[in-house]
Amino acid sequence: MTAKKWTEANWYTQDQKPLEIYLFTDPLCSKCWALEPKLKKLMIEYEPYIRIKYILSSDLSTLNCCTSKKRKELANAWKSTAEYSDMPCDGSLWIENPVESPFIASIAVKAAELQGKKAGSRFLRAVQEQLFMEKQNISTFDVLIECAEKAQLDTEEFIHDINSATASKAFQCDVKIAGEMDVESTPTLVFFNENIEDEGIKVDGLYPYEIYAQIVEEMLERKVEKKELPSIEDFIKRYRLAATPEVAEVYGLTTAEAEKSLKKLMFKNKIEKIEAKQGTFWRYLY
Repeated sequence: MTAKKWTEANWYTQDQKPLEIYLFTDPLCSKCWALEPKLKKLMIEYEPYIRIKYILSSDLSTLNCCTSKKRKELANAWKSTAEYSDMPCDGSLWIENPVESPFIASIAVKAAELQGKKAGSRFLRAVQEQLFMEKQNISTFDVLIECAEKAQLDTEEFIHDINSATASKAFQCDVKIAGEMDVESTPTLVFFNENIEDEGIKVDGLYPYEIYAQIVEEMLERKVEKKELPSIEDFIKRYRLAATPEVAEVYGLTTAEAEKSLKKLMFKNKIEKIEAKQGTFWRYLY
């Protein structure tokens, strides 16, 4: 694990939560996708204590994704991520239907954020679902509009904003922050506590959930009581849509055990099963 100290107090903004996490993410990054269930669990168990600030930062490995060699490297990287995380992502996309621009999706996320941070988060998730589970080219305008609709955005406003200088400048601002904080890869998380004089801790890469939880507890500098996980039904209700491996990760289950529990909810007409090109979604019905 690379854990690096950083001491620029101006990057921390006071909030009602005692701990702030800067998450540097890239819609094209398979490790960021694999981080999703760990973040969900962190936000549930430590909800009273933390807030997460998303910052779009292109992983340097995707910047030259137009060459045949780079596409093969990305395909192998995705395959490796799928193998050790169980999160569905098929690297053959980079051979069959490659993303042509690594920046368009990030600018689109910033356009979505102009309708609110929650709208931006919903849109980012929709983009990741289209990319990693549906194998769609998220650098195409039609796919991004579909993501906007799934995220319940005002599509007319989104179309206007994605073509505006405002969204582009917002993305450039995120990239500048990443540069000034020496962030060179995604995902990278930087943890700050409420004492702006204290050092932040920067962690780049993907690690077991326990690593992130340990950092949170150490930075809070006091004993905290974690919130209990909700029922799986309430978890699906909260996040609208979840993949089987996400449920398995959050609840410490095997994929088979998670699917068994999810099928019980399906038979009770609480959720519905949605088969994607890569893996299975479960959607809350009420």
